[in-house]
Amino acid sequence: MLIGTAQITLYAPWVHSLKEKRMVVNSLLAKVQNQFHVSAAEIDCQDVHQTIVIGIACVAGTAALADSVIDHAVNFIESSTEAEITDVLKEIR
Repeated sequence: MLIGTAQITLYAPWVHSLKEKRMVVNSLLAKVQNQFHVSAAEIDCQDVHQTIVIGIACVAGTAALADSVIDHAVNFIESSTEAEITDVLKEIR
């Protein structure tokens, strides 16, 4: 059993309140969880209006499968939001 994780940092310049940010984050997390059956949560910078840090984790039988799921989830996030991905940290254990 292998665990694939990713920490994705996004920049959303149009967000001017935590309420706006929460709406963007909740929508994005729900879409990713439903589409890829992964665990996802906002993991850092909760009080910063324009920075979103999302953590994603999946369990897989092979490293290739875990890497593939994480890559597809990151690509989906990139195409699903106007926010710009500024950093992605991936790890397979």
